[in-house]
Amino acid sequence: MSPAADDEGPTGIHCRLDELLAARGMTLTRLSEIVGVSVVNLSVLKNDRARAIRYSTLSAVCRALECEPGDLLVLARD
Repeated sequence: MSPAADDEGPTGIHCRLDELLAARGMTLTRLSEIVGVSVVNLSVLKNDRARAIRYSTLSAVCRALECEPGDLLVLARD
């Protein structure tokens, strides 16, 4: 089975959204309002449960948090 078709296991990507929000004193609710993405969808991303992210969403989150995509998404280390 190819990695893209695998329905189980981690993606190997860690989302640092929680850390970035804390560093900026911003809540997930406020980020949701700024970027126009539901709190539920941002929570899925924050908890490393997202299977994909649109470039437009990634761009909006990075603009709101004044960060680069590489600050938000990193390779998970075991």
